[in-house]
Amino acid sequence: MISPFFKKKESSEKPSDQPQDLAPGPAPEQADLAIEAGDENKAYGANVPDKAKMDKKSLDLIFAVEQMIQAKQHTELQVNELQDRLAHAGGNIERLNRDARHLNKVIEEREKSIHELEQKIVDKNMKVDQVVEDYRELQRKMSTEIEELKSVIELEQQKYNGLLQKHNDTLGEKNKRIHELEEKMGRQEVENQHLKQKYDATHQEKVYLANMISDFTNRMSAPLGRDN
Repeated sequence: MISPFFKKKESSEKPSDQPQDLAPGPAPEQADLAIEAGDENKAYGANVPDKAKMDKKSLDLIFAVEQMIQAKQHTELQVNELQDRLAHAGGNIERLNRDARHLNKVIEEREKSIHELEQKIVDKNMKVDQVVEDYRELQRKMSTEIEELKSVIELEQQKYNGLLQKHNDTLGEKNKRIHELEEKMGRQEVENQHLKQKYDATHQEKVYLANMISDFTNRMSAPLGRDN
């Protein structure tokens, strides 16, 4: 018959027999421990007297000792297995830490590059804003100058139209005056022709009268006897 103490011990050890989600298989150290446990069992078996000659209490005691030895061995195996798994997990953690440090370094470099790019973008945006502002200022100045030039051109156009009208009026007056002078010259030419004709007639008449007077004078001065 097994004592309640050992039943409780067995029930408390059962959960530890469940499979773990850590590294698989025992390490070489666990195999050594298993060999040592076997040696201890052999030594214990050599020292234990014949169970057939023992009473109930002695058998229970021997069974309890055997259970304790097995529990100790199992616990040592579990401890060693957990230590191996812990070492393996520590290696994984160290590797993950190295990867994390590397990733942090990469992230810092990327963040630095992003910050530099953001600064460049900010600088370019400032330059673009300045260029846009300069363009708007130039556009305002050009608009003002264009309006002023429009006013000047309109004024000059009015002056030109006035001068053109004055020129046309002067040209009309000139043409009218020329036409009047041409008509007057035509009348003068006709009148001159009439005067010339009158002059010629008067001159001929004068010559004729002069000849008559000369002939009369010659006749009057001739001796009277010559007439016979």
